[in-house]
Amino acid sequence: MQGRLKIFAGNSNPELVHRVCSLLEIVPGRALIDRFSDGEIRVELGESVRGRDVYVLQSTCPPVNENMLELLVMMHTLRKASARRVTAVIPYFGYGRQEQKDKPRVPISARLVADLVTVAGADRVITFDFHADQIQGFFNIPVDRLLGCEVLLEDIRKRLQGNEVIVAPDAGGVNRARAFAERLEVDLAIMDHRSSEDAPQSSIVGPVKGRRVVILDDIVDTGSTLLRTARSALAQGAEVIDAYCVHGILSGDAVQRLEDSPIRSLNITDTVPLSQRASACGKIRTVSIAGMLSEAIRRVHYDESVSSLLTLWGSPN
Repeated sequence: MQGRLKIFAGNSNPELVHRVCSLLEIVPGRALIDRFSDGEIRVELGESVRGRDVYVLQSTCPPVNENMLELLVMMHTLRKASARRVTAVIPYFGYGRQEQKDKPRVPISARLVADLVTVAGADRVITFDFHADQIQGFFNIPVDRLLGCEVLLEDIRKRLQGNEVIVAPDAGGVNRARAFAERLEVDLAIMDHRSSEDAPQSSIVGPVKGRRVVILDDIVDTGSTLLRTARSALAQGAEVIDAYCVHGILSGDAVQRLEDSPIRSLNITDTVPLSQRASACGKIRTVSIAGMLSEAIRRVHYDESVSSLLTLWGSPN
């Protein structure tokens, strides 16, 4: 593996890169990723990649546009340097929430980003938990969609108390929460939020009184949806509230709002690195996806099946 496989990385998530490379027992590829004086991205490879199977690991998390362009320039550089195959490893796929035309005169930006990744030179994409399943169909190249929920599932299984109920914070997360609850053999509840001109109405449909509520979502950004669900659970008699989310963006004042909320803990993966403020928050806990990601890279490198990693739900890859 050391002879043919190379992993290069941008500046978005260095800790995850080192974890993955350590598990694969390889060293990260040498490259200079810097800026020219006018802000343009500068990439210079420090070693030959001719004929190599190359993986570019870069989350397109904040600053989204900077990290996105780093990814594109790196792949273009590797393609021009005669890499045999270039795989874009994107633990968090930015612009994923712009996956449909929900009103007139708005773009489907997720499709645009998919096209850019392909044109920049990617032969394949490895990613975690698209915000919407249809994003996988935006690509004209193979996509291995891994599930961070699998990592969270194994983590929560070790911490079961026996009175859990899994709560989907919105209608879009019902399938995810149902699969999660079925695997854990616990109850399912659904958040029902209705906006109105007079006053919004929120309630949880399902058994939460006296229970440990576990809110499951794919992403927490400002935290509004998560906190609304937590307050409703508390109002309906929940004993304790924990949250599990794959992608922890935590933008704006999300960390402060979390600290002031009734949520006991927020458990997130390391698809997105924690800010200094988030790292200092006692309620936030990280579960690493490095093990699953390194195994997926190994299987792709040796042309083995990735589908057996997706035991929660998902089609073969």
